[in-house]
Amino acid sequence: MTAVIILLSPWRFDRFVRASKAALMGASVEEFNAAKEKLGALKKDPGNEVKLTIHALFKQATQGPCNTPKPSMLDFVNKAKWDAWKSLGSLSQEEARRQYVDLITSLVGAEAPAVAAQPTGSTKSFQTLLISTEDNITTIRLNRPEKKNAITAEMYNELIEALDLAGKDDSVITVITGSGDYYCSGNDLNNFTKIPEGGVEKMAKDAGQLLRRYVKAYIDFPKPLIGVINGPAVGVSVTLLGLFDVVYATERATFHTPFSQLGQSPEGCSSYLFPKMMGAAKASEMLLFNKKLTAAQACDVGLLTEVFPESSFQSEVWTRLKAYAKLPRNSLALSKQLIRAVEKEKLYAINDAEVERLVERWLSDECMQAIMSFFQAKSKL
Repeated sequence: MTAVIILLSPWRFDRFVRASKAALMGASVEEFNAAKEKLGALKKDPGNEVKLTIHALFKQATQGPCNTPKPSMLDFVNKAKWDAWKSLGSLSQEEARRQYVDLITSLVGAEAPAVAAQPTGSTKSFQTLLISTEDNITTIRLNRPEKKNAITAEMYNELIEALDLAGKDDSVITVITGSGDYYCSGNDLNNFTKIPEGGVEKMAKDAGQLLRRYVKAYIDFPKPLIGVINGPAVGVSVTLLGLFDVVYATERATFHTPFSQLGQSPEGCSSYLFPKMMGAAKASEMLLFNKKLTAAQACDVGLLTEVFPESSFQSEVWTRLKAYAKLPRNSLALSKQLIRAVEKEKLYAINDAEVERLVERWLSDECMQAIMSFFQAKSKL
């Protein structure tokens, strides 16, 4: 059996076929087996389109043309994989082996052997984050710019750990920001394609437990937590802003919570904090009807502390943060904890209720259909 992980994104094989037409002879069985070993050693995720191509070529090389029944429309993961295999038509097994070997070889060759240097002051490295501590400021930077900093299960776990470490270090304040043009594009919807052995129910239960822990890490964070929103923010990266103490944004940032569009519901305690901050009517526009806010609009309704021009955003914000970091550490921490203690138990209860509702939503046909439609629309771009 192939070791390729579960996939979803629609298949685009034509580009790779054109690149491989020069290969006139099939790869040997030894080369094919060596390529399988190399695939398991890849350090970087090559992306869904490439993984789907790998899956299709493996099937064609080992079993020949697609000969299995077409999965149902609702089984969108296996249907996408079946479509990929089926589209190879009568491609010979020898040629499929050659193209498989060529593709794996190109992926291995593209991976840089060097390990990225640690940021100044960093004490631990992460796969999806850059952490640094300097001038009494711990900075947690989301670092998947090629995916618009979409949050994977791995990133959720790393953020929980990073927040725990930042809460215990000697810094005065903690900052969360993003690498690249986006602050964060919300959940990586490919999370929904990695179905464990226990099926969709186990996936939903595990995801709910992870989300509960993640939001709790923000509720419990003991120091001033400051959001530096360097670009568009979507989904959970927006709903959590109510748990930050200060939020600064560039003027080009936007704020979007498309939950009903995806058959889901709010999280991050936003079902309570958003109406409290901006009033029920404005909160409903965002959380129920998917309204996207500009930075100026988000500031007007109380979601942001201040908006800065893009040209001076970084310099102005970091000048201010360095001034905050010179304030007495214990005084700031104790004052923040005093403010949070007033509603901490209520926030725990709201987090629990939101997660329970989301688990229900994730298991619903409506949510599955909405996510499938999202990927189908994405494939046409």
